[in-house]
Formats: sequence, C-alpha cells, structure tokens
Amino acid sequence: MVIDPADRVTYREFDESTRDLAAALVAGGVGPGTRVGLVMPNCTDWVRIALAVTRIGAVLVPLSTLLTGRELRAQLTVAAVTCLVTAPEFRGHRYLDDLSAELGDRIHPGVVMHPGVPALRRIWTTDELLGARPEVRCAAVVSALDDAVTPADPLTVVFTSGSSGTPKGVMHSHGGALGAVASGLRARRIGADTRLYLPMPFFWVGGFGAGILSVLLAGATLVTEPIPSPETTLALLERERVTLFRGWPDQAAALVRRAGDADLSALRVGSLDALLPPQARAARGARANLFGMTESFGPWCGFRADRDMPRSAWGSCGKPFDGMEVRITDPETGSPVPQGGTGEIQLRGPHVMQGICGRSPEEVFTRDGFYPTGDLGHVDADGFVFHHGRSDDMFKVGGATVYPSEVQAALATIDGVESAFVTRVDEAGGPRVGAAVVCRGGLTVDDVRATARTVLSSFKIPTVWLLLDSDESVPRGGTGKVDGRGLRELLTRAHHESPESAATGPHRTEGS
Repeated sequence: MVIDPADRVTYREFDESTRDLAAALVAGGVGPGTRVGLVMPNCTDWVRIALAVTRIGAVLVPLSTLLTGRELRAQLTVAAVTCLVTAPEFRGHRYLDDLSAELGDRIHPGVVMHPGVPALRRIWTTDELLGARPEVRCAAVVSALDDAVTPADPLTVVFTSGSSGTPKGVMHSHGGALGAVASGLRARRIGADTRLYLPMPFFWVGGFGAGILSVLLAGATLVTEPIPSPETTLALLERERVTLFRGWPDQAAALVRRAGDADLSALRVGSLDALLPPQARAARGARANLFGMTESFGPWCGFRADRDMPRSAWGSCGKPFDGMEVRITDPETGSPVPQGGTGEIQLRGPHVMQGICGRSPEEVFTRDGFYPTGDLGHVDADGFVFHHGRSDDMFKVGGATVYPSEVQAALATIDGVESAFVTRVDEAGGPRVGAAVVCRGGLTVDDVRATARTVLSSFKIPTVWLLLDSDESVPRGGTGKVDGRGLRELLTRAHHESPESAATGPHRTEGS
C-alpha cells in the first residue's frame, strides 16, 4: 500500500497494524468523535496512525510540520484537539518544546491538563504510540467501533489558509471526503496497478486525499518520502518503477534538470509532462488543470489526465465532477452573472465540507447552501470551468480589471518562458501589473514584453518585470503554493532597487 525510503507495508499488514494501534488509542481514551492531532513527516507510519484513528470513528486533525509553537497552540485550540500524537523532532522543530515555550509551562507526553490548551488531555510521541503493546481487552471494542462508523460521521479537520488569510479548520465527513476522492480517480487515472508518487505533505488535503485515500480506494500503491529532494526523489521513482507522478510543474522541471540518466520509463501519460518523453507530452493547455480546494476535499472538477480536452476548452479546469453544482455570481452583489461571465465561483454538492470550526453555517454558506469560494472564474457553454484567480488577487489598473492567472497563462505561451508569476505592485499612482518570469535562451524583458503585446490587452501587460533563471526564488508557503504576499514583496523590492531596469529593461536574478 505505501512505500517510503525505509519501509514498505502491504494492505494486509496495514489492516493488522492499524487494528493494534486503534486498540492502543482506545485504551488511552480515544473513541468516536475524539479529535486526534497528528504532526509528523510523510512516511508509512503517518498512514498507519491516521487510519487507526479514523477506523474507530475518531477525527483526524493533520497538523503541519512547519508550525511554530504559537501556531500549534492556536490550531489545537481551534480544532478542540483532545489527543495529540507528535514526532519528537523534525527539521529543527521540537514540537513539545515549542508548545511549552509558547505556554510558558513545561508540557510532557502523557496526561495533560493546561488552560492554555484547554481541550487537550493526552499526548503521545509517535515512538510511544507505535511501540505500544496491543490491548487484547480492547480488540472487541475496536471491531465494534470499526463497524459502527457511518458516512455521515466526521472524518477529519484539515487546516487551510488558502492563498491568504488566517488558517481555518475545515470539517469533512467520511462520505463527503471519500466521495470527493472517488469522483476524481478516473480523471487522475489512478487504478489498482498505479504506483503513485506524490510530493505533497500528508497534512495537506492534496497529500491525505489525493495520495493516501486515493490509493486506498483504488487498491493502488503510494510512494512517499519525508523530505523530497531531486536526488532522493529520482532514486525512488526509478527504484519503485513509479507510474504516476502528480504534483506541481515546477517540481517536475527541477527533477528534469537533475535527471541525468535516471530511468523514468515506467511513468505513464497523466504524469506531469516535463517528466515524460517529448512525444508523450500534451500541447500547452490541452489537458485540464485539476482544480479544487480544502473545502471541497481536493479537486471538484477535471478531465481525464491522459486525454486532450476539446480545443475550445484548452486552458480550462475541466468539468465539475458528478453531483457538484457550480454557479458564477457577481462578487459584490452575489447575483448570478450571465452565461460565460466572470465572477465568484460558488459550490454546492456532496463533497463540500460540513463546515468550519467555530463558524455557524450562516457564516459559511449562502441561504440556499452554496459555498462562496472566493475564486473567480467562468463556465463556458459546454460546461468547462475556467479559473481566473482569487477575488482578493483581482485588481484594477486604470479602472480595468486584471486577473493575474489570465496574464500568467498568456505569458507562459511565449517561446522561452518556462513559467510566470503575476501579481499587483502597489505604487502611489495605483496598482501596476508585476511579473516574475522564468526564462531560458537569453530572453530579455524587451523580448518578453514585445511578444506579450501580441497576446494581452495593453492594460494587462506587466510594467514591473523580474526575469529569473529558476523558480526556486519564488516565495512559497508550506504546501508549495505561491505566497502572494511574498511575491508582491519580491517584485516591489526588485522594482525599487532597480526601477528602470525592472520596468523597462533586462533584469535577472539567480535562483537561490
């Protein structure tokens, strides 16, 4: 079922080991509805603990390995986590030490009661829980709890910050989450013979849903590692004969630059194009960009990853999966826009979250049950969804609306441009369009801008430019998403340091 650099576990072994872990959890007071926080890096044991928690009806709360003590305390409180399972240390983070420093009081594994984390009652280290002897007297209880779980029961609380804003705890049921994953298996081309490598961390819905639960439902194999790097990832892809690589295009590009003579011949169409031989790659925009969010437990629309969409749909995110209703509304009034018009995407359907921790349904959903996503887009006459960025990313230049994603897509069509990252740059005279562009072949700003004039309206053409040799210097959050605020700061700093060259001439910085 799951392979990491140090371990490999079959489905039968998972069934047995998660029952034993579940017995240890039950003996420690965990039961249906108990919220169990888990903070540890990707590995087979992450999956063991997660499935042990969820099979007895407890609620898994995956926590980022990047959290500071203050952030960990906040998320434990927001999600009302009762039991915490934590790695002792990972990449310089000592989680209990960090939490203790935040609370001003020493927190130890074992029974806990502290007003700074009022719901927390028990802490296990991962080593302690994984090494616990099976509680024979709890075995019958585990079986009964396992049988009693229903699709309506809560499965998980996943924290997300989206592209900006305060992280929020998103609640999903077993039926909603598993239904969301099942609806996307065909589009992602995951079947029983799939050997999937996914670089996303398991604490993110892209790792938990698109990774763990996808292979669980399909009977496939998941290949993972705690700290991805080009060298270790290439070794895993080759050794384990990985057939499907899903992730971000820039990660695939970084692997290709270091691939050398690595044998990646097992990869199939549906993997990121950069890793495939040239004859197997799709034309730019021909394949759907699966689109989703934590609130929909991953992608809610898509198209088969191994097939081109109709030409009119190129650049789209595909069509909504079965059961998902989409409407496009005016961001200011909430009224539906005419067919083909751009506005805020609202969702309703069986895969949308149950709610958000600490918020009433009235705060989260419209009166008729739609979730306003904050994403902008339009739906064409054939039902294909086109994404135009976030409503808080949209800005106006001279009274005209600029959608960063539209500008990025246009710049990416220019020969020699590998990727583009667009945002606003605030100036005294109003926002300007800024672009950080990864180029090859010695392109200059003048070259890129000249071609941009042929594919973009004049007000959409960036006036602040930063040419990069790699995307490694583009700021990102813990899940790999581009950090919008950091990107604005990067462009603003480059413009202010060299305003003439950044705006009107060649300007290049080495990736760091």
